[in-house]
Amino acid sequence: MTTALALGTRERLLDEAERLFARSGVQGTTLSEITKAAEQRNASAVSYHFGSRQGLLLEVLARRGAGVDLERGRLRAGLEEEPAIEELVSCLVVPYASLLGSDGGRSYLRIVAQLRGRFAAWRVESDEATTVHLAGVLDELEERPDASLAVRRERVVGLIMLLTGTIAERARHIDEGAEEALTHDEFVANLVAMCSAVLAA
Repeated sequence: MTTALALGTRERLLDEAERLFARSGVQGTTLSEITKAAEQRNASAVSYHFGSRQGLLLEVLARRGAGVDLERGRLRAGLEEEPAIEELVSCLVVPYASLLGSDGGRSYLRIVAQLRGRFAAWRVESDEATTVHLAGVLDELEERPDASLAVRRERVVGLIMLLTGTIAERARHIDEGAEEALTHDEFVANLVAMCSAVLAA
């Protein structure tokens, strides 16, 4: 297989996995459905390019997650050394919500929402380069000394659940052509306020 052909096959598999994971569910989508949608006759195409189903999922997440995390880092670098909670939350919300503007971005948002139950374990186990700025901002939020460590950690988990779930629902509405009551900017500002309120509860 030539390099160009291999790259084309890889991208088609990623595109179809992203689309199917978002709409049929990460657990509800089979590898055979992905290879068929990508028009691949080789049943082992996913294993060849990604090693495993988990490898494919991680590549799907990294493809859009890397850019989002770089933007988080850029926004954080523009703040004071000890910014307000709302400013730190904006570093999380604004880049993430920007993905609502594209089909692939909305698929990514809907996939992440399916995985948010794994967040507590991810904080311990993950060393992914695509989440370094996310981890940094969350650590800063968790360090605010207004409650016990256990309570602060629960609040951060609550923030992630609210953030990912709310944006995924808006992504689904957009995909279905539903009319939204809030503009994008209004939605983002309101979500920043809600997430900040969770941390200040």
